[in-house]
Amino acid sequence: MLYQLATQPGGFSPRKYFSIDRVFRNESMDATHLCEFHQVEGLVADRNLTLGDLIGTIKTFFERIGITDLKFKPAYNPYTEPSMEIFGYHPDLKKWTEIGNSGMFRPEMLRPMGLPEDVRVIAWGLSLERPTMIKYRISNIRELFGHKAALDRTRAAPICQF
Repeated sequence: MLYQLATQPGGFSPRKYFSIDRVFRNESMDATHLCEFHQVEGLVADRNLTLGDLIGTIKTFFERIGITDLKFKPAYNPYTEPSMEIFGYHPDLKKWTEIGNSGMFRPEMLRPMGLPEDVRVIAWGLSLERPTMIKYRISNIRELFGHKAALDRTRAAPICQF
């Protein structure tokens, strides 16, 4: 996809890509972990993007769903630098819960694709289940799925009203 941006007729033009995917992992289930979860992934390619643009994009995303108590922590990802983990404060659990990961693609990843020197790429992967836990003050992630799911809570959620 990034290679296609660099080689498109007329040269580079800014782009935004988004997807919602299911992620599988080999972990035991507990109050904050599932073996399968949903993730919102995003990528923006534009000229002169900064870490501030990445943080602002993530803050805006969560503010729009009512989550404003966020914390960013430096992290390591092999393809991005700087990289950050994103945490949201869960008031009932009284702890910070990881809700995403993000970073800026390393220049050594972008240059071989032929992108111009001033093009930067910001990217993120944000959980859907854990922010839902924070927003609706759910203490156990297993309450969102299966026989323990509270359907009355789901039906009453503003996003489900048509």
